[in-house]
Amino acid sequence: MKLLLHVCCAPCSTYTLNNLRRKNIDVSGYFYNPNIHPYQEFKKRLNTLMEFAEKTNFPLTIEKEYGLTEYLRKVVFNEKKRCSICYDMRLEKTAEQAARTGADAFTSTLLYSRYQNHKAIIDIATKMAAKYGVEFYYDDFREGWQEGIDKAIEMDLYRQPYCGCIYSEQERYDNRLKKKMRKERKLAKIAAQL
Repeated sequence: MKLLLHVCCAPCSTYTLNNLRRKNIDVSGYFYNPNIHPYQEFKKRLNTLMEFAEKTNFPLTIEKEYGLTEYLRKVVFNEKKRCSICYDMRLEKTAEQAARTGADAFTSTLLYSRYQNHKAIIDIATKMAAKYGVEFYYDDFREGWQEGIDKAIEMDLYRQPYCGCIYSEQERYDNRLKKKMRKERKLAKIAAQL
């Protein structure tokens, strides 16, 4: 199988790439991540990924244009749906690229993260697969979470402390916002039990 792997960063690629190669899948990567903020973070992730690709002989296509403006135009006033909007943007471009390059299927390193919404990713990727006439390959890469972290540390890869967007950066560092979000989740859980 010829598979196009949407890649969000090098650390998320370590286990994912090894897992797919162990299954004798012909994997190439595709970097398209307009959500990453700020620009210096985008450059760090991209440079780390290019180093990783070189070390692991991982063929990689890169969308180097910094797409933050397009991302923000779609998510502003839709912040509660921002992750789905982001998945939609990235997976559509990946499915389109897979179809254009003759790949049999596509998937994403987003499926490696314990912090991403797998159901939303699967739903959106399935929709994009149908739209572009290319198969979506699903694998729950979360099972290799620790293996991927260990490999990234061993390879001395830059490991980012947040998902990528301006909102996730705030959620990572703003203690007042974290406290507010915990309270909202607790209240929602109580309401759901009533």
